[in-house]
Amino acid sequence: MLLSGCTADQPEAAPDRPDDSTGASVAPEVQRYVALGDSYTAAPGVPLTDVADGCFRSDGNYPALVAAQLDAELVDVSCSGADTSDVTGRQLRGVPPQQRALTADTDLVTVGLGGNDGGVFQQLVSRCRSVAPQMGETEPTGETCPPALDAATTDRIAATIDQTADRLAEVFRLVQQRAPEARVLAVGYPQILNADRTCDELPLTESDQRAAAQLAEQLDDTVRRAAEETGVDFLDVNAATEGHDICAEEPWVNGIVTDQRRAIAFHPFVEEQEAVAALVLEAVRAAD
Repeated sequence: MLLSGCTADQPEAAPDRPDDSTGASVAPEVQRYVALGDSYTAAPGVPLTDVADGCFRSDGNYPALVAAQLDAELVDVSCSGADTSDVTGRQLRGVPPQQRALTADTDLVTVGLGGNDGGVFQQLVSRCRSVAPQMGETEPTGETCPPALDAATTDRIAATIDQTADRLAEVFRLVQQRAPEARVLAVGYPQILNADRTCDELPLTESDQRAAAQLAEQLDDTVRRAAEETGVDFLDVNAATEGHDICAEEPWVNGIVTDQRRAIAFHPFVEEQEAVAALVLEAVRAAD
């Protein structure tokens, strides 16, 4: 998921890594970890963010946090804007298909994809550009984003999300073929919005808010369904981030205003990335 045309300034300091306070041992056999994904894996704007040929990949994202805890080699090919087709096809100019990172000696693979297929996410947030802050401003205009989700549009997006399950299942099978010894984890999406909670940081109409919440839930169910179909473990990020949506008192996902030191608009803060890293580590240790 990525708003087109977004860039991020480089902050001076990287965030603290999650504290391993559980006392549980890590799985020593995890020596090579490959992360596939879109911008919810790349985490653009989370310090420090590397342009990475247009992928805007943070060294404070959850793959980096997991690799540090496991003392594993990390091959992070997540890329902002990626969809499932970018696993086998060339993404941006000069960015090879993500599948090339998969090797027979890979021990762990996380896959965080699906939200960009069919332009699902951008169909909603692109309508909000008219009320986003202009250059030099720091607050939204106070207006509401133009309605985007009438019944026909919602049905079309829902059909697109439903088709994404098959594409994700193909990705999971490909990962299993190219990295047959690896533990494969399907990473869901966080709770981005709450149907009953509105705010200036997410200026949707009430009808769009309800429809978007239903579509987000469907997307997460789609990732889960594809994982179950292929025998891949699903990480319920939505449940782990419940109560930390954009309009929550302590949001873990940014709103309409890009914060150059924390995250670009509509993308996760480091707190969300730490929560996902904890889920990955828990899954790895449970299999040890």
